[in-house]
Amino acid sequence: MAYGYATLGTVGFEGRRDYTALGSVVNLAARLCGEADAGEVLVDKRTHDAVAHRCTATERVLTLKGFADPVSAYALTSSAAP
Repeated sequence: MAYGYATLGTVGFEGRRDYTALGSVVNLAARLCGEADAGEVLVDKRTHDAVAHRCTATERVLTLKGFADPVSAYALTSSAAP
């Protein structure tokens, strides 16, 4: 899961159009999904910052295709007590 801006809209040509999301945040979310183990939820730093008060997480630094720099990802581990 990644948080940020994406471009949404119809792409294609007459006879073949699809509604889709485009942008680096979409690519990041897809890469995080690909790196997650079975049953694991990986989120980016912005998502982690938004939910850190509600859950615990373990940081992982990943090298992801299409991203020049290593990316901090967070594996959500449990809900925080209310």
